[in-house]
Amino acid sequence: MGVGGPVPGAPAHHRARGFANTGAAAAPAGAWVRLRFFVGRMLATTFAPRRADLPRVASDLAALRGNPGADTVTWVGHSTLLIQLDGVNVLTDPHWSERASPVSFGGPGRVMPPGLAFEDLPPIHVVLISHDHYDHLDVGTVRRLAAAHRPRFLVPLGLRAWFAELGITEVEELDWWQHREVRGLRVTAVPAQHFSGRTPWDRNRRLWAGWTVAGRAKRLYFAGDTAYWDGLREIGERLGPFDLAAIPIGAYLPEVIMKPAHTSPEEALRALGDVRGQRLVPIHWGTFDLAEEPIAEPPRRLAAEGARLGLGADRVWLLKHGETRRW
Repeated sequence: MGVGGPVPGAPAHHRARGFANTGAAAAPAGAWVRLRFFVGRMLATTFAPRRADLPRVASDLAALRGNPGADTVTWVGHSTLLIQLDGVNVLTDPHWSERASPVSFGGPGRVMPPGLAFEDLPPIHVVLISHDHYDHLDVGTVRRLAAAHRPRFLVPLGLRAWFAELGITEVEELDWWQHREVRGLRVTAVPAQHFSGRTPWDRNRRLWAGWTVAGRAKRLYFAGDTAYWDGLREIGERLGPFDLAAIPIGAYLPEVIMKPAHTSPEEALRALGDVRGQRLVPIHWGTFDLAEEPIAEPPRRLAAEGARLGLGADRVWLLKHGETRRW
C-alpha cells in the first residue's frame, strides 16, 4: 500500500498516509530493482565485507568538554557531527553502533570506528534526526543518548511516535520550514529530496528533512540525506548564507538506485553554491559500506572537482574521523 494522494489544504509534500517529494530530480528506480540491489548489498556486506584504512585523528577531549564558547565541528563519522555553537552542543544523526542494519548479525558494518568515543562526548543538548534510515537513526545510540544526556530530539513529522515506543519523550517533530528556538539557537527543518522507511511496508510514512541552525552570528546547514534537486536554492535564499554546509558525498553508485536520493561529490559542490554555503564539510562517506563505489573514492572525486572549480582547502574541509575544526 502506498502513501495515497495529496491532502486538500495541506502542504504539497503531504499525502494521505505519508509524504512525497515535490521537486524535480531523477526518477526513482522500480521496486524490483531496488529490492534486488538492497538484498545484494545485505548479502555482500554480511559475507564479504570490505575494509578501509582512512585517516583518523585523536580529538582534543579537554577542549570539547570544557569549551568556553568556541564554535567547532567534529566529524564522528558518516552523518554524525558534533556541532558546538554559542555554547550549545548539537549532534546530527548520531550513530555509534557497529552496523547500520535492522539486524545485528548482518548488513552494512563499520569500515571505520567512530572518531569520538560515546563516553567522551560533552553534555549533549540537542539531537537532530534527518530521517529514519538505519544509517541515520540507530536505536542503540538514541537510547544511550536519552539515558546519559537527556537531550531534546528534533525530528521530522511522524518520528515522535517511533521515539515514544522506546520510552523517549523529549522529542519535538517538525514539518518543512517549521522552526524551534532551543537554548538561543534557531533550528529549522528544511526540505530534502529523499525517502523514508525501515521496513518494506512503511516506505515514506515518515517525513525526511535537512536542518539549519542559526546562532548569534553563524549559521549551519545540515543536509541529512538528499539528492541534488531544484529546492536547494530556496533553502539558501530563505535561510542562508551559511558559514558551514554539511552535505553528503557518498553512496552514489549504481546511479539508477542512488541518484534519486543521494548527492555525488560533484553534486555536493553544486549544492554548496545553491544553498550559499561558505565551507563544505562532506558527510555520508567512509564509515558504512552502503554502495558500490570504492570506499575511499568520494573524497578523491571531491578534491578533483574542487580543484576544477577553483575551490581550495579553505572552502572544502575534508575532515578526518575525529577531527575538530573551528568555524
